[in-house]
Amino acid sequence: MARGRPNLVILTTPGCHRRIMKLHQLQALSAVADAGSIRAAARLLGLSQAAVTKALRELESEVQLSLLHRTARGVAFTEAGQRLLAHARLVVHQVERAGAELADLRGQDEGQAGRLSVALTPWIMLTFLSETLQRFRERMPRVQLEIFEGLTAVALPRLREGLLDFAVVPFTAAMSDQEFDSEPLLAYGSCVIASREHPCATETSLHRLLEQDWVVNYTSASYPALMQNLFWQHGARIEPCRLHCAHSTTLLLEMVRHAGMLSYCPRPLLLSGAMRGWSAALPLAEQFETTGLGIITRRNALQGSAAQCFVDCLKAVIRRRARSAAREDRELFDLLDVRY
Repeated sequence: MARGRPNLVILTTPGCHRRIMKLHQLQALSAVADAGSIRAAARLLGLSQAAVTKALRELESEVQLSLLHRTARGVAFTEAGQRLLAHARLVVHQVERAGAELADLRGQDEGQAGRLSVALTPWIMLTFLSETLQRFRERMPRVQLEIFEGLTAVALPRLREGLLDFAVVPFTAAMSDQEFDSEPLLAYGSCVIASREHPCATETSLHRLLEQDWVVNYTSASYPALMQNLFWQHGARIEPCRLHCAHSTTLLLEMVRHAGMLSYCPRPLLLSGAMRGWSAALPLAEQFETTGLGIITRRNALQGSAAQCFVDCLKAVIRRRARSAAREDRELFDLLDVRY
């Protein structure tokens, strides 16, 4: 929370009316969203409940719109509050990042530490993350890391709101050029999977799997592309009640392994310890499109030294293992196409 003279955010509206929002007001709004109530937001910010309430009332007065309303569970955001919240999070995150970058440049041994928030698609986490982290920690030991499982439904909303510095995830139709920048990294194929004991584990036709239960990961924006690649391009139609959505890889694999469901996943994931010994890729006649995976950032967002360092470490690990003669690395890179 800013001390002394408040930092200002000036918004010019049509008709040249200027709305001056203060940083601590935007911090209060963001904290309420994260904590769920004004009381919890005050604890999060280390302030009194009265101070947070005052900041929010001043913000509502400045923008001349109601941003919050009380409910039995605490507070809820109005439409105006939701729209302003997205901008507030971006501003607060950028200010925090700037402070961390400047502290790093000053070479301080105490004070504000750096912070890096990233999302990684599950098979990248299971294959390259541990060595990447070792390299990164050697180069930037003072940076605090926050790592999210990079499923589309988790990564893209957080990237939009400025809560992630970048994501290493598959390219999807939900990533518009107006919102995101992308840097190609790898490409790979995908397959339909089941447990080895599943009665359809040796099935060769997708059309004979449409009465089975499936579990996949998608959002409303990515749903058409998923269905086109998995079913529609092959002339297959599946009832919505057969298609279940899981927003966690652990949950998805649990449903495949123990609930008898089918799924669709990157082939490199099959080589991870989480799937060895029990999973099977079905030998289907139908072929699926190659998926590109890359480093995704918000459009024109400035990347700090910590983010660049993490990306450099990840690329170095991928290069090393691509050149390795070890059997497990050769198996992995037989499934991958390096794109950088």
